[in-house]
Amino acid sequence: MKLIVGLGNIGKEYENTRHNIGFIAIDEVIKNINYSEINKPQFKGTLYKAQNYLFLKPSTYMNLSGESVRAVKDFYKIDNDDIIVIHDDLDLKLGALRFKRGGGHGGHNGLKSIDSHIGNDYHRIRIGIGRPEDKSKVVDFVLGRFKDEELEKLKSTLENVNKAIFDWNDKTSSKYSLKG
Repeated sequence: MKLIVGLGNIGKEYENTRHNIGFIAIDEVIKNINYSEINKPQFKGTLYKAQNYLFLKPSTYMNLSGESVRAVKDFYKIDNDDIIVIHDDLDLKLGALRFKRGGGHGGHNGLKSIDSHIGNDYHRIRIGIGRPEDKSKVVDFVLGRFKDEELEKLKSTLENVNKAIFDWNDKTSSKYSLKG
């Protein structure tokens, strides 16, 4: 079983925000596959199952994502090697895509939470959202909505995320690493 986690925040006010690119990616992946939704309160999130894949959108808000990931990981007895977390990355240009296993959280609160619950030895798909010129506006930028032209630019990135998930193996990172 593979667990794919998209990071984001729940609620209308966060829809289509840069920080929710993980949720956006999960929505793009599942819209073209047959899945069933699994509703268990202990998962603290929305969980979809398709064949040997689980897709999770934590409903704990970003800063507590690790609670949801840990609950699903423990219930299904999933090894960290079979977990991918999809998240936004300020340090990558809009649309850039990078794959990584392990490492630090880089100040990302969702990753901090996951690291504290399951350790940091899991796979990551980092999707570039760019960075504002004024460093004092990072929070507003991250929680701001994508512009239409930004969403258009992200279409090919999200298609590559989709391909990478279903072609997932240890060589995925070199096959799909793209620059924005």
